[in-house]
Amino acid sequence: MTPTSATSHQGEPHAHQFVDAAQQAHAATLGMWAFLITEILFFGGLLTAYAVYRWMYPEAWADASSELDLGLGAFNTAVLIGSSLTMALAVHGAQTGSRREQISMLLMTILLGGVFLGVKVVEYSQKFEHHLVPGAHFRFPGAEAPHAELFFGMYFGLTGLHAAHMIVGLGLLLWLLAGALRGRWTPDYATPVENVGLYWHFVDIVWIFLFPLLYLVHRH
Repeated sequence: MTPTSATSHQGEPHAHQFVDAAQQAHAATLGMWAFLITEILFFGGLLTAYAVYRWMYPEAWADASSELDLGLGAFNTAVLIGSSLTMALAVHGAQTGSRREQISMLLMTILLGGVFLGVKVVEYSQKFEHHLVPGAHFRFPGAEAPHAELFFGMYFGLTGLHAAHMIVGLGLLLWLLAGALRGRWTPDYATPVENVGLYWHFVDIVWIFLFPLLYLVHRH
């Protein structure tokens, strides 16, 4: 019977379809980059639509943008930048074999990700309270209300999709943490940590684009 996995001379496990662990690592990294490219195309299309509508209705979208909480948005930006640092340190811990660094930095990244989502819950609750959620109960002063409603539709769509990616990322981080607690990630087998790190950095970069576009551009 053909085994489902093997072990290289360096101790890194690899599936039977790969010649060695190095080939498996290259394939996994290439697959992650291919996935991230599709994500770039996905968010790129949405951001292009956002830019077109902002050009069509600049005054309405500037007024609507002013309803967003700049302080909470800036705080969340700092939180995600910090999480990128802790994720990079978690990768460093895997590459150098520091189990303690892996565990502590993964925990910090999970904590910061949770803080980000908690702040988004607060922001969303504010929008419900002020009747700024698109739909039958939407309220916005002035004749530009329909165009402002379109802004908030884009706001909830973009930030909601970003939050969904954050939730997936947190699930992956919990999986990495479980592996780190078992001592699974070593200098010979750090590819999963590296690839999840790439995904997490991508999610952070998406927010770096969303924050100025939603909160800062032409803000009154």
